[in-house]
Amino acid sequence: MSLRPPRQMRGGRCGQSVKGGAGLSIGENIRRLREEKNLTQEKLAEDIGVTFQAVSSWERDEYMPDKENLNKLRDAFDTSFDAILDESRKYFKTKKAIYDWEHMRSFVKTTARALKMENAIKAVDFAVEKHEGQKRKKSDIPYIYHPLNLACHALSMGIADDEVIAACLLHDVVEDCGVKLEELPVTDGIREIVRLVTREKTDEAHREEVLDAYFGEMLQNPKAVLIKCLDRCNNLTTMSWGLSRDRIYRTILETEKYFPKLLDVLKGTPEYNNAAWLLKYQMESMLDIYKRLM
Repeated sequence: MSLRPPRQMRGGRCGQSVKGGAGLSIGENIRRLREEKNLTQEKLAEDIGVTFQAVSSWERDEYMPDKENLNKLRDAFDTSFDAILDESRKYFKTKKAIYDWEHMRSFVKTTARALKMENAIKAVDFAVEKHEGQKRKKSDIPYIYHPLNLACHALSMGIADDEVIAACLLHDVVEDCGVKLEELPVTDGIREIVRLVTREKTDEAHREEVLDAYFGEMLQNPKAVLIKCLDRCNNLTTMSWGLSRDRIYRTILETEKYFPKLLDVLKGTPEYNNAAWLLKYQMESMLDIYKRLM
């Protein structure tokens, strides 16, 4: 791909805007991509080996980064040259959280009390405590938003099952918080669901072997399968700002390989048959969107 100089550098002048029509200038592209990665100008400058004044001048469209720095910016943003250089694109502001997590917690607790879900009531506060201070990948969103989202998703589909809601809330505390299964303040049945959805850490050489065993064992427990599908739906909706392009590509392949069998389990479970349709629709819609945009 040819790297063209911006308009203000033709003829030697450095102070003119590079904005093109209703799109964004190259400087605005750099600023937008930096903010999407939650980087300050100083941190971006440190990562690519330039001064923060250089980054600032690029974002103000005073100068354009040379080819070497364009390569570094592309790698730092995990994006393409086009995303940096294209001045005709239109962009939308996005938000990483739709609902306030404290409101979600109140909704889950109120619903659990009304339906006498004793395990879910205990699981809410336990999950909030154990995930305290944790953030979703590459964001400032409290991690507790994720398990609460799963619980709200299940409840919104009419799944008012104490074991399912409690396991939604606790599904990551063993894997991410250093909590032992026996420490979970719930029944043995819920602990077993959490065990099944807790993924063993592995290296790339053994990844496929571990995943085959992980998903294979899970197929025997429809409640664990349901929670894993809810988990994947939520992760698909957020991976655009939390994962690199390579990780997104790998997640797409993993979803297409393992989740059809999980969805078949839900289809064959009468109480989850309707949920299976909704979950499949959401997963396939998200996968199709990512494929078209990558």
